[in-house]
This record gives sequence, C-alpha cells and structure tokens, in this order.
Amino acid sequence: MIPRYSPRDVAELFSDVHRFDTMLEVEILCAEGLSAHGQIPASDVAALRARRPVVDAQFVADVDERELTTNHDTAAFVDVVQSRIGMPEAAWIHYGMTSSDIVDTALCYTLTQAMDIVITEATALRDALTRRAFESIDWPITGRTHGMHAEPTTYGAKFALFALQVNRDIVRATNARAAIAVGKLSGAVGTYSNIDPAVEDFVCAALGLSAVPATQVIARDRHAEVLYACAALGSSMEQFALEVRHLARSEVGEAQEPFAPGQKGSSAMPHKRNPILSERLCGLSRVLRGYLLSGLEDVALWHERDISHSSVERVVLPDALQLTVYMLRKATGLATGLVLFRERAVENLNQGSLGLVFSQSVLLALVESGLSREDAYRIVQAAARNASENRRNFRDVVTEDPAVTLDEAALERAFNVERMVAHRYRFLDALTWRS
Repeated sequence: MIPRYSPRDVAELFSDVHRFDTMLEVEILCAEGLSAHGQIPASDVAALRARRPVVDAQFVADVDERELTTNHDTAAFVDVVQSRIGMPEAAWIHYGMTSSDIVDTALCYTLTQAMDIVITEATALRDALTRRAFESIDWPITGRTHGMHAEPTTYGAKFALFALQVNRDIVRATNARAAIAVGKLSGAVGTYSNIDPAVEDFVCAALGLSAVPATQVIARDRHAEVLYACAALGSSMEQFALEVRHLARSEVGEAQEPFAPGQKGSSAMPHKRNPILSERLCGLSRVLRGYLLSGLEDVALWHERDISHSSVERVVLPDALQLTVYMLRKATGLATGLVLFRERAVENLNQGSLGLVFSQSVLLALVESGLSREDAYRIVQAAARNASENRRNFRDVVTEDPAVTLDEAALERAFNVERMVAHRYRFLDALTWRS
C-alpha cells in the first residue's frame, strides 16, 4: 500500500521485521512443544530461547541476501536463524516442519492482530454515527427515493441506519477474526507425519490460535472471509459517504464535510468546498472489493497445495487491512465533524419540494373521507402535476381544488411533519449497544 493510505500501526504488522519475528516465535514455540513431549532435550530448547536473535532491519537484509542463493524465502529465513543461534542447538529449528507450518500460522496470527484493530476502529465509527443519530433524531429532512423528493424523515434516522449497518459489519468482522485465528503444524500434506498433534495444540495455544485440520496449507476460504469483512465495511462507508456527497451538492446544501482553517477546496475556484473525503471513501471502497475477488480466486488450490495464492496474498492482505483501517478512521472523522444545515433542510422540505412530500398523506385523507383509492389517487396526482408545472405550493393547489372535500383539520393533519416522523425514536431503540 502506498504511504498515503498506510496507517503506521497496521503497516508495521505486515512489515518484514514483524513477519520474520512472528515466524521465529513459531519456530521456537514448536521446539518448546517438542521438548514438552520429550522429543528434544530441554537444555537445547532453553538455549534456543536464550539465543533467540533480534529481528531487525539487518536480519531482514541477511534473509534477502541469502534468498539470492536459495531462491526460497523460508529456507533463507531458516538458514539465517540457524546461523545466528549456532549449532548444535540450531539444528532443532524447523525440525519436522514444512514452510507453510510457520508461514501460515504466522500470517494468521498477524491477521488476527490486524482484525483486532479493524474491529476497534469499526466500533469507533459505529459509535460516532450513533452519537449523531441521538443528536439529530428530531431534525426533519426530506427523504428521497430514486433521487427524488419522497416523504419527510430525520437526520437522526439516517445516522441510525448507517450505525446499524456498521454494527452488522462488526459482527462480520468478529466472525472473520475467529475464522482466521487458527494455525497448523501438521507438516507436508497435513498428516502429522513428523510432528505430534499435541505440539500443534501447544504452539497454537501459546499464540491464542486454534489448531485446525489442514492440507499443507490452511484453507483459503478463511482468508477470503477476512477480505469480505473488509469489503463489506468499505461498502458501508461508501454508502454513508455517497449520502454526504448528495446532501452536499450546491442545489441541496443540507450537509457539508468539515472544512479546516487554511484548507482549499479548489486550486482555481476559491468558493469551492468539495466533498473530497467522501469521494475518496467511495473510490477506495472499489479497491477493497477488488481485493475480495482476488481472495476468492485463491480458495481453489491444487490437491494438498500449490502456491498460486502466495503472490496474491502478499499484495492483497496487507493492502486490504491497511486500507480498511485508514478508511475507518477517515469515516469516523467525517461522521464526527459533518456539518448539518437544519434550516436549509426544512426549507427544502417545505418550499423546495413545494409540499409534494405530503401527497400520500392527502391521498390517505381522501380515502378516509370516503373516496375510492383510484379516484383519490387521480385527484392528488393531478394536483401534484399542477403544483409542479406551475411552481405552486401543493397545499394551496389542494385547498383550491373543488374535488378535495377535506376540512381544515384534515388538511392540517395531512401536512404535519411531526405526525409523519412520530415514530422516529424506534430507530434509536434499535441501537442496543448504546448504554
């Protein structure tokens, strides 16, 4: 991932230093597990732990240099570890294991750490949306379907629905975290030909993972599930950002992204306050969905394994996790700082819509008065067309229409915003995580 979209804490998880350090821990834990089951002298294992090399930039450089000879990165890693620890104890490094034992287990451990950050940041976004829902539940705004004025809703209802969607994403991410929190040390083709399953249990328990049956590699549907959780979060953030973009349009003017002192919206037009953050979130969500496709393509491997997935994962897994966290943090800032223009929203609801948002209310009032639904519909449809074409207030047109026999009380009820959003607190009741 390019530095622009790389949160440091997540980028460090996928650095070569962290990767090799985690692989080294798996190696030493395996030796300790073998020793616990009487297969390796305890003194040798103690020496491995005592002489555990520091994994730093020089260590990574040494592995890279060794790989020029081995043309195998894990073999190069093992060679460097053994040379740093020294013989004869270093002979127990990688004893009975295949490359995927340490690579897959280390990767899954790293992915669980990354998913912990994702879940934390997704929770922050959900909570920010929740706060805005409670703050603005009483603020009316025009609801739109097909991009057209429909009926009144409130800002708070919008925020609540976004919060509920992110909460579902948190459930998905939590499930994906559980699915990827696994490890295997079952050797070539996964038959435990050289390592007892108890050793696998020992290592996984030490890392907070669950040992699972596997071929030579851990099943890649687990990794695809992680990518789906990221893509789902991206799509939810896109939906929120897209709403902001629409509400921020000049002719709507019901919301605006936070605009910092000194910020410039355009290099050419000083008046511009473009929704650039929302547009960025929409764009990056497309990238996350692309990573999911790559992850799904990685699920089907030949027989007990091949490495067609490996090159893909080196790109898409680190990038997806970094990008998801970056987007979550930006989306939380957007939700927190979004400026809402309540007066403009009311103006659009009343004058801007010409009152046409109350057409169904008039329809139902006419039905209640004794008209058939078809007759009532045609009366209201004609009145609405008259109001729209002549740019007149819909209530005035309805009041003047001799076919409309509603009294003032019925009209007042039909054109009452409060009545139409009276059940708005039901949205808040659904936000069950709020204490």
